[in-house]
Amino acid sequence: MPASTTTPVTPVVLTARALLLDMDGTIVNSDAVVERCWRDWAVSHGLDPQEALKVVHGRQGYATMAVLLPDRPMEVNHAENAEMLARETADVDGVVPVPGAPAFMASLAGLPHALVTSADAALATARMTAAALPMPEVRVTAESVGASKPDPEGFLKGAAALGVAPEDCIVFEDSAAGIAAGRAAGMRVIGIGPRAAAHTPTAHAEDLRGVRLTATPDGSIEVAVGIAAG
Repeated sequence: MPASTTTPVTPVVLTARALLLDMDGTIVNSDAVVERCWRDWAVSHGLDPQEALKVVHGRQGYATMAVLLPDRPMEVNHAENAEMLARETADVDGVVPVPGAPAFMASLAGLPHALVTSADAALATARMTAAALPMPEVRVTAESVGASKPDPEGFLKGAAALGVAPEDCIVFEDSAAGIAAGRAAGMRVIGIGPRAAAHTPTAHAEDLRGVRLTATPDGSIEVAVGIAAG
């Protein structure tokens, strides 16, 4: 039999002092809910749902509305965003962990990490609970920031809460807005899932089965990305 010509993929190995995790699309798959809610919103405003879904991921709702309806007063966006958050919080049908997320979150126990999400606290709790994932003790939610991703405020606040310099943090993200926010914060970014691949993160994995974390003797976290899922 001829020898295989397949070349093994060498994982990318990065080292950090802390990890900052986006939620939707990164550790929790909430696409079913997001698409249901935002399709309805787009149709009700005479917009193309497919075009709307291209900018929804990663941003707070009011910021998405501002992109899609740039001439509308921001106070209207904030009011409709409150209605959207209530609807999304009540709807967890189809919310599941991203493949590999349970083991990934278990491996984070005892390591410096924070959740940095565009969801508010109630929505984050609902989705993490629905996906049966542990909620990080340190979290930066929509109420914690004055600007939505792609602004770096959330990630910078997460790093500050952990007492770690931005350059010593690694961000896990799935969206264009989130990857841009991590970069703007001066952090390396590991892209998770198909949306992330197009935005040239520092490293990329199809899902969290392709990531392994190892605590090192000096207190750092070694992150291997691109390992074979198994």
